[in-house]
Amino acid sequence: MNILAATEENPLIPPLGEIIIGIIAFALVVVVMMKFVAPRFEQVFRARREAIEGGIERAESMQAEAKAALEQYRAQLAEARTEAAQIRDAARAEGQQILEELRAQAQEESSRILARGEEQLAANRQAVVNELRGQIGALAVELAGKVVGESLADEARRRGTVDRFLDELDAMTASDGRGGTTVSAQDR
Repeated sequence: MNILAATEENPLIPPLGEIIIGIIAFALVVVVMMKFVAPRFEQVFRARREAIEGGIERAESMQAEAKAALEQYRAQLAEARTEAAQIRDAARAEGQQILEELRAQAQEESSRILARGEEQLAANRQAVVNELRGQIGALAVELAGKVVGESLADEARRRGTVDRFLDELDAMTASDGRGGTTVSAQDR
């Protein structure tokens, strides 16, 4: 069996020709892989890395834009609040001015009503005084006719007597200083 074993080849060890062909084929596969496949893999990896880095840069730029927009929004909000406060203050001032104008108008109206009332009171007083003068004159003429014992029916005489009595009455009122009528014991 030794003889047979020496002439027979070992099935675990391939023949030398197959080893050489295998090495050449392997070298060819390595060269093709290095020349065509490896650069394509590099290109795909580079594109993927650039896409990832570009995405990160875009995300960072978008984040910066978002921050800028947020700051702009906050500035606009602060400006709007300031403007709203100014509008509120202006409205308050305008309301205060309107209130002052209404108060002034009410004061003027009140003064006008008071003046009109005083005028009416003075006119009514004068009318009452005139009416009382007429009544006092008629009573004075009647009393004077009884005292004198003669009729003062004559218009001219009656007017003269009434006017003289009223003048004396006015003089007494003026000398009194209070504006009221005082009748002394002699006049009664």
